[in-house]
Amino acid sequence: MTGAPDRPRVLTELDGDVWRITLDRPEAGNALDPAMAAELGAALTGRPAQARTVLLLGNGARFCVGGDVQAFAANADPGAFVGQLARDWHEVIRLLVGCPVPVVAGVHGAVAGAGVGLIGACDVVVCGSSTKIRPAYGAIGFSPDGGTSWALTHALGAPRALALMLTDGALTAAEAHQAGLVARLVEDDEVHTAAAALAHAVAAGPVRAMVRTRELVRQAAVRTLDEQLDEEARLIARSAADPEGREGVRAFVGKRAPDFRGAADQVAGERAG
Repeated sequence: MTGAPDRPRVLTELDGDVWRITLDRPEAGNALDPAMAAELGAALTGRPAQARTVLLLGNGARFCVGGDVQAFAANADPGAFVGQLARDWHEVIRLLVGCPVPVVAGVHGAVAGAGVGLIGACDVVVCGSSTKIRPAYGAIGFSPDGGTSWALTHALGAPRALALMLTDGALTAAEAHQAGLVARLVEDDEVHTAAAALAHAVAAGPVRAMVRTRELVRQAAVRTLDEQLDEEARLIARSAADPEGREGVRAFVGKRAPDFRGAADQVAGERAG
């Protein structure tokens, strides 16, 4: 089942200062097709300026089962179709990785194929305890896309990632948590609530410093210690000069809670001026 082509695949809502993006193709397990890739990309680029965190969720019983295999089968030129879809989807992954604010995801049910790369591009993933995570490419004779090979190799290491993908295996939520592919486990019926609460908590923090932290963590594996130290020095200097950093230091000295949202307003005012 592929669902009605004219029905939106992605829903968006501004919830305070959290930009909530929900995959909404539940009848197809939120399977990826060209419309979903386009709509998810538009949702990310259309993030309102006041949104300090992105929250990614999925409606229905499954978070995302990967590509729409029915659409692959129906296409007269599957190589061209799948190749273009992969390129479009990769632009979505790049938007997530480069998002100017932190990205929280809440996943449940099943995460398969390109859905694995999707959660690998998010900053913090809250996962339902019965969720199954399966690359699934081998089952249809495909190699991975969507950053799935990158996410699994970074989380599991090359030998375990290969064993998983070459045997068409699956990870339980507990195994994914132990490996670091997901950050937090909750009961299945608490995923959306817990992920939303986390997104709001992150939005109250120093999001510009968080994005710098994300950059450091993601680059740590490919830099030498000397290179990482140089980059840490550069970014902490930027943070200290930033309104967020100044507010954090003033709050610490004054023994009060910092107002990082107010610091963000100062940045916006400086830009407008």
